[in-house]
Amino acid sequence: MISVSDALNLLLDLVEPKAAELVPLTQAVGRTLAENVTTSRTQPPFAASAMDGYAIAGDEPQLGQQFEVIGTSAAGHDSGMEVSSGTAIRIFTGAVVPAGAERVIIQEDVTRDGDTITVTAAAGANTHIRPAGADFKSGATLNAPRLLTPNDVALLAAMNVAVVPVTRTPSVAIITTGDELVMPGESPKPDQIIASNCFGLKALLETHGADVRLLPIARDTLSSLETAFSLAKGADLVISIGGASVGDHDLVAPAAERAGLKQSFYKVAMRPGKPLMAGRLGEAAMIGLPGNPVSAMVCGQIFVLPVLQKMLGQPTGPRTRQTAPLAAPLGQNGPREHYMRGRLEDGGLNAFDRQDSSLLSVLAEANVLIVRPPHESEKAVGEPVEYLPLI
Repeated sequence: MISVSDALNLLLDLVEPKAAELVPLTQAVGRTLAENVTTSRTQPPFAASAMDGYAIAGDEPQLGQQFEVIGTSAAGHDSGMEVSSGTAIRIFTGAVVPAGAERVIIQEDVTRDGDTITVTAAAGANTHIRPAGADFKSGATLNAPRLLTPNDVALLAAMNVAVVPVTRTPSVAIITTGDELVMPGESPKPDQIIASNCFGLKALLETHGADVRLLPIARDTLSSLETAFSLAKGADLVISIGGASVGDHDLVAPAAERAGLKQSFYKVAMRPGKPLMAGRLGEAAMIGLPGNPVSAMVCGQIFVLPVLQKMLGQPTGPRTRQTAPLAAPLGQNGPREHYMRGRLEDGGLNAFDRQDSSLLSVLAEANVLIVRPPHESEKAVGEPVEYLPLI
C-alpha cells in the first residue's frame, strides 16, 4: 500500500491540462478561463453621474445658493454642453458629466422653480461623480486560470469580451460493475441492490466541470467488462467502480489490462478506500474505485476532484484542510489514514458513531470529512483536528 499523498501525486502525473477552446460569453459560466483576457476598453469610458440630480461647477455649493438649469444629460444622451459658475445641467444616473462640472447635487437636496434650483441641504464629501476608469482601465486583465462565476461573466461583458478562451471540458466515462446491481427505477431481485455511487460521482464531477457518461452496468465477467472498456474509448478519464479488489469476482484489473492498462499503483493506506487502482489506458487516465458507496464518494473527493482540476488547468494538489476543535472525543486511530464522516456545527466537529463504508445515509448527513493520521492518539473535546469540507 502507498500513502494518500503518494497516490495523489501519481494520479496527477497521469493527466495534463486540456487544450483551450473558444466559447460564447453566454456559455462561459462554470468553465475555467484558459488564457488571460485583456480589455481595450475603459469602464466607465467617461466621467459619469452616480445619482440623479444637477451637475454644477464649483466644489461646495452653499445653502440657499441658486443655479440656472441650462440643459439635460441622460444616460446615452450627452448634452454636449458645459457648465460654469451659476449654471447647472439636469443629470441622471449613468449620464456623461458635462464639461466644467465638479459635483452632482442630488435632486433631494434642491428645490426647483422653473429653470432655477435652490440648494436646501449642506454638501457632503461625496461629489457623486464616477471618474472615467473607476472600474477598470484599458489594458486591465482577468488572469487565468480562473473558474468563471456569474460575477466574472458580468465583468467580461463590461470588458467587451464576447468570446472567452476556456479549458476544454474533460470527458469522463464511469463504468459501474457488479452482478448485484440494477439501475434506479428497476425492480431488483431479492439478492440485488440499486446502483448509487455512479450517480453520486457523476453529480460531483459535473458540478466541478466535467462531461460525464454513465455506461451500462458491467457484469462480473471478463467479456462484459471488456465491452464496457470498449464503450469508454474516447474519454479523457475512465472511472470504474467496484471489482477492484482481489476476490474471484473482482475482474476489473485483468479486464483493464486486456484493454491496455499500464498500472501506476494499487491499494492506498486509507479508510475508507483501500482498494484503489490507477494507471494509463491508452490516451486516457483510469481510476478504479472501490465498490462500497461511501468509499467511492470519499475517493471522489480526495483523488478524483484534484485530477479533474488539473485537467481543467486549475491549481493542483491536495485539497486544503481546515482545523476546528472537537465537540466530542475521538478514540485512537488505526494504521490507515481515516476520513471520518462528521458534522461541523457551531464551530465544533462531531464524528458520526457509524463509519461503515456502505452507509450513504450517514454520508448524506455529513458536511465534513474529519482527517485522522495513521496511529493518531485519542483526541479530547476541544482539541483541534483537521477536516475537509464536503463539496
